[in-house]
Amino acid sequence: MPTETCITGIHSRFNDTLPFHHMTTFTQQDVAALERQVAAASKPFQALQEQMRRVIVGQDHLLEGLLIGLLCNGHLLIEGVPGLAKTTAVAALAAGIRTGFQRIQFTPDLLPADLVGTMIYRPNTGDFTVKRGPIFTNIVLADEINRAPAKVQSALLEAMQERQVTIGSETFRLPDPFIVLATQNPIEQEGTYPLPEAQVDRFMLKLVVGYPTPKEERQILDRMVRTTSTPGVEPVLHPESILEARRIVDDIFVDERLRDYAVALVAATREPAAYRVPLTGLIQYGASPRATLSLVRAAKAKAFLDGRGYVVPQDIKDVAMDVLRHRITLSYEAEAEEKTTDMLVKTLLEHVPVP
Repeated sequence: MPTETCITGIHSRFNDTLPFHHMTTFTQQDVAALERQVAAASKPFQALQEQMRRVIVGQDHLLEGLLIGLLCNGHLLIEGVPGLAKTTAVAALAAGIRTGFQRIQFTPDLLPADLVGTMIYRPNTGDFTVKRGPIFTNIVLADEINRAPAKVQSALLEAMQERQVTIGSETFRLPDPFIVLATQNPIEQEGTYPLPEAQVDRFMLKLVVGYPTPKEERQILDRMVRTTSTPGVEPVLHPESILEARRIVDDIFVDERLRDYAVALVAATREPAAYRVPLTGLIQYGASPRATLSLVRAAKAKAFLDGRGYVVPQDIKDVAMDVLRHRITLSYEAEAEEKTTDMLVKTLLEHVPVP
């Protein structure tokens, strides 16, 4: 087959989805080369997922979401009632990577200095020196993030968005990779501080953790009922592998029609009537362009984890709920009708045409 053969010739094999790239055409050799890179680079992440499954039973969606955040350099908000292994899953992820990890328990009396660090006076020299806080690491578990006051939220916001912190008059870059994995309890609101919309929007995904099935719960019982010799996680991934995988994820093919589909999904949260979605009057504020970027990036990571070098429509649909649920503000009418953002996103996916 000639080298100049365009990827259009293998259109049907790609589930009616053509890759997108900065070039105008692609050869089968281009696709095959990318597929080989994806196959090789995704193996350590598959090994990491298997290590995490030694500790976590079920919760496949949560584990996949953690890896998507890692691949996309995006922060994650994990919500669920107590006892569903949210903290354990994050700890298992960190244990499987040869990198730094800090768990910070957020409490109402936490100060910004407890998070980012502060200036320390040295009497013997008469100088101030910087004492760095626990946020100077690769993976940060912000446990029960909604229990911290507004000043701590603001300090965390700079770290999440700019990947840097300011202590005194100095600004310090955070290590790479750097990812914040925050947990919160949806049912206990006493003594909590609701996250501001600006910070919520900084989280690439909001993962909602549900109860295990009876079968999975029995497996948890059989595996974890002992107080000694519980399963552990061995490190199988290096930070360099994460950075290399991110470069490959950036090159995952996304067809122009799929880009239009992602834009349509997000735009329909702002003007549902324009896209014939029956949500008029139910959304006070729709998602921002940051949601569109997160949607496509997460879809690329999903394709990478599935061993593909191209995105298909189902990839976007699979990640849309996690990307959009925390970026939609319900109207009073929607709240009166006891609608949830998950219900609205489901309606979007049902009515916005798939290319």
